[in-house]
Amino acid sequence: MEQPAWQHDRSEAAPESVPVPGRTLVIDLEGALLRSELLMEALFSSPARMLARFGAGGRAGMAALTDILARAELDYAHLPYDADVLNRALAARARDAKIFLVAGRFAGHAAGIAAHLGFDGVVTPAALADGVNLPFDRVSIERIESLRESGAGLKTWAKALRLYQYAKNTLLFVPAITAHQMTLATLGITLLAFLAFSACASGAYLMNDLLDLAADRQHPTKRHRALASGDLRISSALLAIPALWGFALAASLCVSPLFLGVLAAYLATTIAYSLVLKRKMLVDVVTLAGLYSLRIVAGGVAAGVMLSEWLMVFSLFVFTSLALIKRFSELSMRQGEGLSDPSNRDYRISDLHIIAAMAAASAMNAVTVFTLYVSSSAVTPLYSRPWMLWLLAPLLLYWFGRALMIAHRREMPDDPIIYAFRDSASRTTVAAMVCIMLAAI
Repeated sequence: MEQPAWQHDRSEAAPESVPVPGRTLVIDLEGALLRSELLMEALFSSPARMLARFGAGGRAGMAALTDILARAELDYAHLPYDADVLNRALAARARDAKIFLVAGRFAGHAAGIAAHLGFDGVVTPAALADGVNLPFDRVSIERIESLRESGAGLKTWAKALRLYQYAKNTLLFVPAITAHQMTLATLGITLLAFLAFSACASGAYLMNDLLDLAADRQHPTKRHRALASGDLRISSALLAIPALWGFALAASLCVSPLFLGVLAAYLATTIAYSLVLKRKMLVDVVTLAGLYSLRIVAGGVAAGVMLSEWLMVFSLFVFTSLALIKRFSELSMRQGEGLSDPSNRDYRISDLHIIAAMAAASAMNAVTVFTLYVSSSAVTPLYSRPWMLWLLAPLLLYWFGRALMIAHRREMPDDPIIYAFRDSASRTTVAAMVCIMLAAI
């Protein structure tokens, strides 16, 4: 087990049988040192394994579940500890003070955390209150109790719900725009569908982060997510998920039952992706592309617009390329950081070249499909000057080429869709494409 840099003598890790002279720092494990809940950490350390053990044990009740969670395997090195509390412990150790944790449950996990951090032992709240059989003098203690605020702020919730990802859901407006049906009624019902989709997606993001807690905490950037860092309590996320999905259900029923069916398919696919599909090579890419295309389907259903096969094929190639760029960026980041192959993905860093080739091929296929569409008779009813749409082809080639180059330079963020909204050159390109389409009408 890795030793902390400030630990001098591991022989002191076990509590002494007689009181220790000098000052003693006593730290509450939950609420002060740990920026999370130990029960929830044990549950989500490996949810599938925990439930399997619970079912195999044939025992019912909270006592049986608690016993199983007490034997869960926790990664003590990557739990979200409070930096200020650790600094105070460091200062106390520099003064040769003893350090003890206060924990009322999961004594085994508390002892493991104490041993990992180089603390001197664990005491219970009852023993500390009664002063019986304590390994230190009660008069000499300094105690660090709860330091956390009662609830997460709006900024933390915005980060956890990934409000910036709502940009992806603007794809719901694409069918109405491309079909030139921009009436107030159509925009209003599509906006409601957008809100339903966004709430459903936020619930799915929270669920995905809960299932990926261990992997996210070992990731250079994902460890800063609200749940992985401990900024948002796991119990709060568990309450928010059904609330978000309840709102999505109510809003979907106001749109149409068919839209609700599409949203249910999106949620089911997202759950399957989080649990299984994202760990399957290339299956995850196809699934991501399908989820993006499903947003366009949902927009068409909400607006009552007949979806064009040209639009669906074009979008499938576009989103496949973007999903591959996303995987390329993640793997190249790991290569740059000197990290090993991802443990929760079925990819290797040596796959970078083939992923880049597939991303470029999908992008070129998307441009080819677009040029075939412009050459077809399908554009005549929608555009009075269809020849102007040919100007979009070089812009598409430029944007895809730029995205591939940025990813190759390791300057692409985790999500290419978000990159498209933040990158000034991409915004300018999109604005030019919109102007051309308007001029062609």
